[in-house]
Amino acid sequence: MSKAKPKAKGTSRASKPRQSATRSKSQPRAGPKVAVLLSGGNPQIAKADGDAPVQAYIAAMPGWKRDIGKRLDALIVRNVPNLRKAVKWNSPMYGIEGQGWFLGFHVFTHCVKVTFFQGTSLRPVPPGGTGKDARWIDIHEDDLDEAQMATWIKQASSIPGWETGNGSFRRRT
Repeated sequence: MSKAKPKAKGTSRASKPRQSATRSKSQPRAGPKVAVLLSGGNPQIAKADGDAPVQAYIAAMPGWKRDIGKRLDALIVRNVPNLRKAVKWNSPMYGIEGQGWFLGFHVFTHCVKVTFFQGTSLRPVPPGGTGKDARWIDIHEDDLDEAQMATWIKQASSIPGWETGNGSFRRRT
């Protein structure tokens, strides 16, 4: 059996100062909420439409991947009029209203994966993937070919894309 430790003289519950449940004016406020990084360093950003959640995702991308995210976003904005942005499934998505999503990207441990949802229709076809339609390219530090990416972005944005419905993708026809 364990013995209870004797209380030190002069200590009791009543002698301890009470802490207020409210913050005093001298206490600093909590800083801005920092995004949680999921496996591989992918930022966890709440599902939402618009540029703001996409920029929050990019700002939370770790290390060199943030620069890739900024460059990709700027390249897409420069090459696609009437652009629609959102974060879905913890990934920035780019599309055109009424035409669907044409591109998304996602952070992994060693790369940023850019997926073209109708990638088999692009020329040349991006190297990653074996499915019916989607193709992707893994971008590593210092290997973003902006000229090739701009060509794919222009092509992909001119093809009917994917629309989200019931939590899944479906092809727009």
